[in-house]
Amino acid sequence: MSDYYKNKTAVITGAAIGIGYEIAVQLLQLGVNVLMNDIDQEALDKALKSVENFEGDCIGIVGDSANLTLIDALIETAVEKFGAIHFVIANSGITTFGDFLNYAPENFEKVVNVNLKGTFYLAQKAAKQFIKQKIPGRIVLMSSVTGHTFHPDLTAYGMSKAAIIYLAKNLGVELAKYNITVNAISPGATLTDRTIELENGDYQKIWEQTTPSGKVTTPKEIAHTTLFLLSENASNITGQTIVVDGGWTSLSPKPGM
Repeated sequence: MSDYYKNKTAVITGAAIGIGYEIAVQLLQLGVNVLMNDIDQEALDKALKSVENFEGDCIGIVGDSANLTLIDALIETAVEKFGAIHFVIANSGITTFGDFLNYAPENFEKVVNVNLKGTFYLAQKAAKQFIKQKIPGRIVLMSSVTGHTFHPDLTAYGMSKAAIIYLAKNLGVELAKYNITVNAISPGATLTDRTIELENGDYQKIWEQTTPSGKVTTPKEIAHTTLFLLSENASNITGQTIVVDGGWTSLSPKPGM
């Protein structure tokens, strides 16, 4: 499998921490060249320093993944630096909590811009590049279990993640004739710095008690799933969404409910 990955190139948004960072690490260890994007310069610098000695080469571009100029720069820079792109992971996302009746327009715009606009146009730019290269590219989109089932105070966020599931399904059909696969992953409660900060209390303990498997999802598990979808073993899987949640969506129990 390592020969398959070696010397290929991946573009990953939201890659400085959490799931995006773990995907980058696992790809770099296999010899994939990676362009990491994040909006946080300090976090990106720290991430780049931590992967300096891995097998694959890594470069970073700071910027808002919802910005169309930045999206163009991500793909064009990766091609200029590494010669071609093979994998694109639209991992960047933003979560804002709020009940539907009082949800602020500015929060709605943030969620839609990053989660939908950024994902849509990164996939579009990547697909055009794959077609130009005549390479059977792989696109992985990051959805969420909130796109499958209700979660308190996450109507707008869940709506955006449900749209990503549809986007993967639609693009899986539309781009199949170019040998491009497009799939999504829906993580359940995942133990990252961001989720711990966003939710109060003992995040790990709460979700271990709520999840049927008794385990909270880790970034490594999402990264393993991503690598499978990028692999040659997944060449005929497209338009699908894989839920990685320890069985949570089968029951959808909410903490404290």
